[in-house]
Amino acid sequence: MQEFAPEGDPRGFRSALGSFATGVTVVTARDVAGQPAGITANSFASVSLDPALVLWSPARSSRRFPIFAEAETFAIHVLARDQQAVCDAFVRAQGWFDDIAWSEGPEGLPLIDGCLARFLCRREALLDGGDHAIILGRVWAVSIRQGLPLVFQGGRYGGFDATSERHPRPEAEP
Repeated sequence: MQEFAPEGDPRGFRSALGSFATGVTVVTARDVAGQPAGITANSFASVSLDPALVLWSPARSSRRFPIFAEAETFAIHVLARDQQAVCDAFVRAQGWFDDIAWSEGPEGLPLIDGCLARFLCRREALLDGGDHAIILGRVWAVSIRQGLPLVFQGGRYGGFDATSERHPRPEAEP
């Protein structure tokens, strides 16, 4: 195992981060002109069950960063394994919604069809995260369906073996 300081080898640091498999999400909102916008993100995480809080971290260098930094509401869509085309659409610079199925939801939020889970959020905080921001969202509605997730690891998309044994969670203490 190689050891190094992140400041001395930023590319190595990025590679090390890429060894962690993540789910793939698309975050959607409306820009200040009311147009639908979206961006692919794998920086999604749960924060709290009570209150219901999640976070995601857009890059400050993204041309879409101002849209999401200013958005009061946004939707986070957890993509299904068969939605790589949706993921790819939101990596593009424009035409995000041209070839995907979507509808308008509460507060005008663009909602992508077919995702595994969707979190409708109101921005709780925008925090400094270095070259990224940390957007904390208070979840006001959730949608969920069964299926396998799209996974990203080491610069590649894929999934996991659904035949793996499922381990039940231990009962919570009172």
